[in-house]
This record gives sequence, structure tokens and C-alpha cells, in this order.
Amino acid sequence: MAIELDNLRKVYGDVTAVDGISLTIGDGQFHCLLGPNGSGKSTLFRLMLGLTRPSGGTLSVPSQRVGCGFQRPNFYPDLTVAENIDVFARMLGGIEADWRETLVEELRLRRAMGRTASELSGGFARKLDLALAMLDRPEYLLLDEPLGALDDVSKARLLAFLDGYADEGNTVLVSTHHIDNFEQYVDRVTIVHRGRVVVDQTVSDLDLGDHESIQSYYVETVLAEDRETEQRGVSGSGR
Repeated sequence: MAIELDNLRKVYGDVTAVDGISLTIGDGQFHCLLGPNGSGKSTLFRLMLGLTRPSGGTLSVPSQRVGCGFQRPNFYPDLTVAENIDVFARMLGGIEADWRETLVEELRLRRAMGRTASELSGGFARKLDLALAMLDRPEYLLLDEPLGALDDVSKARLLAFLDGYADEGNTVLVSTHHIDNFEQYVDRVTIVHRGRVVVDQTVSDLDLGDHESIQSYYVETVLAEDRETEQRGVSGSGR
């Protein structure tokens, strides 16, 4: 089973945020959705999570558990970390105690369990949000810029944890505009720009050419797309 997008479109007034995207997300891959600000990444997440409806095309999401984490952490600010985990666990119908302990340990939340969520540092707020996103062991984990506010040690620990999670057969989809931290873990890369898919390939099939990294390849790909768009505009205006 996979998340299937077929010619998916989303229009807000005069703005086309997603413009005919066809994409398959699944197969237990660590998948990176890469694109500049305003490229349509967040809108795609909202569509896949059912938070907004498409303007056209079709979207099929399998009836499996989906966890999500956004750039702004979501939790109850007046509750402690432990209370947030308890409340979310009850809403999800009960969580395995061992898995809950694994999340607390892997995300290094132990010493923050008694703190009120609104008083957490940016890093701990991010860790709590990730714990809540993964609480019921979702087969699909959608994370929007999950490394924000984390220090380098926390980033390394989280990436290793997510890599292991994908190796267990779960699909991890990360939305970002900076892939450097993910390069050694990611299986598939999709580059979106101006609401369209520019590149969608496994890392092993990517032809980086003279580029030393996926990040530099991505930047040049987006710049080349912009140059081509500008040239078409100049050509059209001269007719």
C-alpha cells in the first residue's frame, strides 16, 4: 500500500499551490520532499493529511496509521510533557508501554517530563511534538522540517532513530529545503518547485553530475527551472 497522488491540484484564489502533481509515497522508504519556501510542500502535507481538499486530481491514502509533525509543534501548552503523552495516548486508544518508553529515551525527554509544555525550549518542544507524532507507531510518518531548533547531537540521534524506523518497514516522509542532514539516510528524493514535481528518483538513480551533494544538485536544479521560466517569459513577451 502507498499514498498515491494523481494529477493533484490545489488552488487558493488566484494562487495555484499544487499544480498537477503525480507521486507515489510508500514502500517503507525514507523519502525526502525537497523544495524552496512556497514550492507547495506544506500544501501537499495538508492534502495528504486530509486537512484541506484538492481542487482537482485524486488522492488515495491507505487505511493505515499516519503520524505527522509540523514546523510549529502541536501539543497542550498548559500540560506537562508527561501529561501530554498521557492525553494523546488515551485519545489514540492506548499505547504499548515499551514503545512509549522507547520514545522518551530515544528523544531524550526524560528530564523534561515534569515541565509544562509552554515552558519548554525550542528543542524540547520539537522532541515532544515528534514523540506525539510517533506515539501509535504510524506506518506513515510525515514530518515538516523536523530538525528545526535541535542541536547537532539531537539531530544525529533523531536521524539515526528515524533511519531505523524506516528500516522496520515504515515510510518516513520529510519535507525540507535543506537536505544536507538527511543525505546519508534518504532513499528517495522528490524536488518540487512552483507547485510541480521537477525530480522524483531514488538516490541511487540520481545523476548528480559534477555536484558534490544532493543539496547543491537541488539548488542548481531549482535555479535552472527559474532561468528557463524567465526565458520563456521574455520570449513570449517579445512576440
